[in-house]
Amino acid sequence: MKCLHYSQLWSKISGEMLVHLLFCVGVISLFLSAKPISDWKEKCEREWGLRGAPMPDNLDWESVYGAQPFQRNLLKNYSPHGLSKDRSPPNPKHEKVQMGRPFEPQVTAGDFSGWNTSNEVLPDDMSEVPEDVVICAWPTFYWFTMEQIVDLKVEGFWDELLDEFQPEIVVKDWYEESRLDSHIYELHVKLLGAHNSTVISEYSLQPTENLKSQSYTWKEVSYVFSGYGPGVRYVHFKHRLKNMHMNGMVNGFYQTLFTESSLMVNPQKTSS
Repeated sequence: MKCLHYSQLWSKISGEMLVHLLFCVGVISLFLSAKPISDWKEKCEREWGLRGAPMPDNLDWESVYGAQPFQRNLLKNYSPHGLSKDRSPPNPKHEKVQMGRPFEPQVTAGDFSGWNTSNEVLPDDMSEVPEDVVICAWPTFYWFTMEQIVDLKVEGFWDELLDEFQPEIVVKDWYEESRLDSHIYELHVKLLGAHNSTVISEYSLQPTENLKSQSYTWKEVSYVFSGYGPGVRYVHFKHRLKNMHMNGMVNGFYQTLFTESSLMVNPQKTSS
């Protein structure tokens, strides 16, 4: 049998064969460099401290790791006013409104993309004003409502984790001590089932303000959902802040601000 030198053998390989050969080499290299699924699973378990949590083998653990679902703010656009809780709220001031203009809720300054917003005008209460008094100016209050629905599975969580491990779901918010009224802030959070309708657990807060306080700062609100039971797939986050419109001879618009709203999931098993 005649033996060919490697240079002669190389010359006999056609261009098409060379392309196929290089392709195969590339595929093999990619295969050898790819992490096995078990490695990604172990990486998730190790970095997030998920010892004892159900971690099915059929999940795409590389995608789960890439989503980084834990201890990440799941709310979109959490500071629409561009403010920080680490700095004092801006000095209270009103925005001038054209005299004699019929009242309508003002558009709150800020970028509210990612939020569903609405206004609820409250009826003017003149019940305590004597009949013989001429009213030169009066306030009209309204609630400015902002809400979001977070899909936990889209954010990287899986059924077995939510149903059995039930990690802590932590809600935080900061609102301005505007002193516009004794009730200026509300928070309503619901944990919802698979069809985004069944309420599995909920939390509401409607604090009463101390109008004598002169601190004028950010006020923190926080709550931790734990032991909430199986079936949670969505979180509905809603807060309401009270704004005021002055009517009559002293027209103006005043608002209650908020900042750094957050919804996070901790990789920590909750007790029932």
